[in-house]
Amino acid sequence: MINKIFNKICLSILFLGSTQTGIVYGQSLKNKVALNDLSEFKSAPKSWQIASSAHANLSTDNELSLAKGAGVLVNSVSKNKPGSDLYFNFEHEDLDLELDYMMAKGSNSGIYLQGRYEIQLLDSWGTLRPKAGDNGGIYERWDESKPEGQKGYEGYAPRQNVSKAPGLWQHLKVSFQAPRFDNSGVKIEDAKILYLWLNGILIQENIVLSGPTRGSFDTKESAKGPLRLQGDHGSVALRNISYTSFDKPHPVISKLNYIVYKGNYDKEPDYSTMKPESQGSAIVLSSDQVKLANEFVLKYTGSIRINEPGAYSFKLSVPGGKGTLKVNGTMAVDTKEFQGEGTVTLPVGDLPFEIFYTKNVDWAKAALGLRVSGPGIREYLLSDANVTTLDGVNPILIDAPENTILRSFTDLPGNIRVNHAVAVGSAEQLHYTYDLDNGMIVQLWRGNFIDATPMWHERGDGSSRPAGSVQYFGKPFPGISKLTEATSTWVADTAGTGYKPKGYTLDPKGVPTFKYLIYGTAVSDASKVMPEGKGLHREISVQTPISGAFIRLAAGIKIEALTKGLYLVDDSYYINLDDTGNEKPSIRNAGNTQELIVPIKQKLSYSIIL
Repeated sequence: MINKIFNKICLSILFLGSTQTGIVYGQSLKNKVALNDLSEFKSAPKSWQIASSAHANLSTDNELSLAKGAGVLVNSVSKNKPGSDLYFNFEHEDLDLELDYMMAKGSNSGIYLQGRYEIQLLDSWGTLRPKAGDNGGIYERWDESKPEGQKGYEGYAPRQNVSKAPGLWQHLKVSFQAPRFDNSGVKIEDAKILYLWLNGILIQENIVLSGPTRGSFDTKESAKGPLRLQGDHGSVALRNISYTSFDKPHPVISKLNYIVYKGNYDKEPDYSTMKPESQGSAIVLSSDQVKLANEFVLKYTGSIRINEPGAYSFKLSVPGGKGTLKVNGTMAVDTKEFQGEGTVTLPVGDLPFEIFYTKNVDWAKAALGLRVSGPGIREYLLSDANVTTLDGVNPILIDAPENTILRSFTDLPGNIRVNHAVAVGSAEQLHYTYDLDNGMIVQLWRGNFIDATPMWHERGDGSSRPAGSVQYFGKPFPGISKLTEATSTWVADTAGTGYKPKGYTLDPKGVPTFKYLIYGTAVSDASKVMPEGKGLHREISVQTPISGAFIRLAAGIKIEALTKGLYLVDDSYYINLDDTGNEKPSIRNAGNTQELIVPIKQKLSYSIIL
């Protein structure tokens, strides 16, 4: 029961998002930038071109190799070929932007919102203590009149460094709020980065931008400005660029009246038979009007001003109970439990609405929340900010200032639970989880170590999760399998292999070597984080050779052989073969996926580069 409660709390918090930003993190963006040619951009400089793919050289600065075609925007820069900035055709006010990008080795670029506020794109692979000038940082403002060492100010470093290696695609999502001006043109509110997600991790939130950052195309600020990509510093590739502009005034509610009844109800009651506990008018939509902790009904009526006709989406949060929202006589939201959402088409005007909220679960705290989004309108909080409390849980985070080991359950995509998982953390901020039941590394992640909240909050459920950006390696399978030939199907489990885990030993630095028996022989499996956390070096030793034994190093939709011994898996990570004992690796098809396998006699070593 405790675990179900915790899950409901988390779902409600995620459903409403940040009370400060009002953003839906999974919201799809409306406008996709076509990258068939350069027509989406203003007078594109010569350094920019369209390609079908790009790859980076891990040992050569600023080098990207391209393939002809469409879908990828590339800026190629070298000492003999300088680059220039690229401007999109449109100007924007408030903006949500999402894209993939790839850095060349040692490269430097940036995204300038309104042409003035820079989000840094940099090859920050292996940087342990990121600064404002690192990947995902918000670049400094600059004042030449200040003394040396003080010219740069108000830069914001990312919360953690989750940057990938050169040549790997990274994913960025940013929500920007433009500065506000009064009718006379005087700025009344600074621009803001409401949130910035990099590779699935929130690294910036509610950052106030008091003015243009260094490199701005001018020193002024305005309600609108062009989206701009920095092109004079380094080689970079971009794809899957999409955005939504928000330039319409949000709906406003008024004429609020409330009435509170006492009682335990699971649906809207017949009010004519009930006596109110309290009633009156209100300035703000809030649950604070209720003085009862539990078993109550709260009814609101009011008016909502719609300035633009079209489809409007509402989200209603009613912790500890159920509720409904009706707008202009139409049911917009009918919650099933704790929260709900719905969309209605509305005309322009001041339209009537009513909200019903009944609470009968005593462990949850009352906190009525209502959000709306619509044509040209970013999701906006119509209620007060008391929407994410829900008896909220502060996360229980575990750092890894040294080699650190944590035993727990681990949940993988696809509702897969690893029951005997060992999380191994490092001071280099690269960590992995080992599945003792299969002799397999099931995930590798960069950044912070472990979020143990689901394991240790109250009774918990025994599971932990990575606190950084994760690379999953698919459904757990035995790490070693006997194949009659290289095309034989990889076994799905260890049945019939004689597999028996034998735990692990620690070296003097606390680095584990996992041990198990399979096919009648002992196996040692040791992984060490490479310098600066740039990868994980793994060495597997077999005590007695196993006839027909193979190791599966990777599985994915697409595996490419780049150079001798170096493979790219799904554009997401590299496999570098260090020593195969002269055995030849092969990429083979396995249904809709590909697998990279190699025979093993006594020893094999390779690196996972992320």
